[in-house]
Amino acid sequence: MLNVVGCLVETHDLRLVVLAAATCGLSALTTVCLVDHARRTAAWVQVGWLAVAAFAGGSGIWATHFIAMLAFAPGVPGGYDLGLTALSLVLAIALVGAGVALSVSVGGRAAAWAGGGVVGLGIAAMHYTGMAAYDVAGHKAWDPAAVAASLALSVLLGGAALSARPGGRGLARQLPAALLLLLAICGHHFTAMGAVTVTPDPTMAVSEAAVPNAWLAVAVALASFTILLMAGAALALDLRDRRHAQLEADRLHSLANAAVEGLVVCTGDTVVSANRSFAKLAGRPQAGLPGSSLSAYLPGEATRLLMAGHPERPVEVELRRADGTLIPVEVIMQPVEHAGRPHYAVAVRDLRARRQAESRIAFLAHHDALTGLANRASFGQRLDLEMRAADVGGRKLAVLCLDLDRFKEVNDLFGHAAGDAMLEAVARIVSAELDGTQTMARLGGDEFAVLMPCEHATAAGGLAERILEALRAGRAEGGGPSIATSIGVALYPDDTRERAALLNFADTALYRAKSEGRGTYRFFEARMGAEVHERRSLEHDLRHAVARGEMELVYQPQTEVGTGEVIGFEALLRWRHPERGHVPPSVFIPIAEESDIILRIGEWVLREACREAAGWPRPLSIAVNVSAVQIHSPDLVGLVHEVLLGTGLAPGRLEVEITETALISDPNRALLTLRQLKAVGVRVAMDDFVTGYSSLSNLRSFPFDKIKIDGSFTRAVDTNEQTAAIVRSVLGLGRGLGLPVLAEGVETEAELGFLAAERCHAVQGYLLGRPSPIAAFSRHTHGIVRQDAA
Repeated sequence: MLNVVGCLVETHDLRLVVLAAATCGLSALTTVCLVDHARRTAAWVQVGWLAVAAFAGGSGIWATHFIAMLAFAPGVPGGYDLGLTALSLVLAIALVGAGVALSVSVGGRAAAWAGGGVVGLGIAAMHYTGMAAYDVAGHKAWDPAAVAASLALSVLLGGAALSARPGGRGLARQLPAALLLLLAICGHHFTAMGAVTVTPDPTMAVSEAAVPNAWLAVAVALASFTILLMAGAALALDLRDRRHAQLEADRLHSLANAAVEGLVVCTGDTVVSANRSFAKLAGRPQAGLPGSSLSAYLPGEATRLLMAGHPERPVEVELRRADGTLIPVEVIMQPVEHAGRPHYAVAVRDLRARRQAESRIAFLAHHDALTGLANRASFGQRLDLEMRAADVGGRKLAVLCLDLDRFKEVNDLFGHAAGDAMLEAVARIVSAELDGTQTMARLGGDEFAVLMPCEHATAAGGLAERILEALRAGRAEGGGPSIATSIGVALYPDDTRERAALLNFADTALYRAKSEGRGTYRFFEARMGAEVHERRSLEHDLRHAVARGEMELVYQPQTEVGTGEVIGFEALLRWRHPERGHVPPSVFIPIAEESDIILRIGEWVLREACREAAGWPRPLSIAVNVSAVQIHSPDLVGLVHEVLLGTGLAPGRLEVEITETALISDPNRALLTLRQLKAVGVRVAMDDFVTGYSSLSNLRSFPFDKIKIDGSFTRAVDTNEQTAAIVRSVLGLGRGLGLPVLAEGVETEAELGFLAAERCHAVQGYLLGRPSPIAAFSRHTHGIVRQDAA
């Protein structure tokens, strides 16, 4: 060591020594950068970069040696053998190239140490070949120990240089390896220079072929310039790589942040990076995620074992947010390589929306979407459970079937939104009347059912009364139409022990409640079954009666009292059933109105009556009865207008007869319809006057053209003073309002005489003509006058 220091201080120009060290450092850094760049390139490009690195490293070692040799001043003349000097440069480049090729091509730490050792041997080979090229006027003596030390120093430090893999980015990452390579070159050179002793000999002379120091300086200058070019290229490559790496990193971050799923890259339990979606899921700022623990977000050893046991397969776990709440997520773990080291990426998908959708689907499978009540399938399952519970507990089970009255009219008049609001209101109001043991379901349309475990039938009746009262007091949201319903009740096991029969019996009782006035409830009775079956059979046949040609019209004349002349006819409907024969209107008309078949039948009656009247030579009026369902139908006015146009009947010849009961449920709608009919030119008559609830107010409010006195008041008008007083009052009211009055049901001459004396305008009844096919009245419709009448 003292020899080395003495050699450095006593026989070297320190300024050139510093220049040699700087050249060596620049060369070492350039070589390390080029080798690192070669490691990241494809195989066919890698060879070229390794060749450039070999040239930079070898020429750097050679330039360092000879700059230091220029600084060496042993005090005797000297020169350099050209062949050996050139050989030293070739050896340096070849061995450095072999070393870096071994390190990069084979890969691994052992190959790096071996390649570095070869580079160290290249440093030694270049140095001792260069010393052999040094021609001096004297003798050179070598210290074997120092020579061995210089060899060991270059080999060990060269291996350490190529095997160094520090962290950091850019040039800072290359500095440790460059420093080790610098120490290997400089350390070997000055240790080896300390191993040589030059003894001057006046008898010896420097060969004339030796290259003088001035020429060597030119060669060294060229080598140094080459190293500077290499260094510039290495720096440019490094800057380019850094920019490319930054752009690539930014692109990857952008892509990661654009992903809907959360993405996390981890090493062990440490988060290296995470995208914006994961930060949002975790409820933390994205910048604070790197360095945190993955277990803070996916807690539990079982979770991590589950993920590790199913790589590349989705696993459903829970993610802990910053506020401590847990949310369901699906994670997929994938091994990846990040920054040259093994990591694993975790994709995290939020399952809350999917869980909500699954929950909604499961709910809809057992509940009604509009009201939230149990649906038919769920109700059937609950009914089975309650029936078994009733058997075990020795209790009864009541089934209440509810059906809204005139619900179709609500939809037709106010729209389906109002109908939906009414259904929701029914569900809300009735549910408020139930306790925890009772269940309500919507079976479909406007049909509801309630299950009620009870001890006695009276409890079921009490619940039915409470439901009816609550619905009478309640209205749909937004002040819609009033709610009316009918209820049928069947008991298990009193009425039946079969589920299907129990529901059927409750429905039968409901049908009875509707047929007996609506707005009430009825318990099932055994005799109801046959009656309801008969009624439903009639309803089924009635639906097809028009299409099968079973319906027909008969006509009853309307006669002017003063002249006895027929002024018009009333069209009356008859049903001739192929098996039942003549079915009275009092039987089938209520069924038609309850089931809305009346709309189809009413349209047929209107078309047929107008078609018939349009063919009469005499322009007599034709009166057609219109039910409450038709009056409240939004299509009635359009239908009348279309029929009049189609048949060619003058609007003034058509008279629409309605009863007072048709005006009660929705007076405003009825008033609008009547005014629209009047605008078309159709006349309107009030049928069955005096039998309603508010006759006088109706006459004042509605645009009637005629009043018809019900036949129940006409009969015995000549013998019953009270009846006579009522008829006189109506006739006087008609004269006061300027409305003609027609009396129905006239069957005797005495009744006709009374009406004539009281100045009744027109009459209708068996006395003047029974309802018959129109052919029986051809003399009136065609203007034929009998000879005896003349």
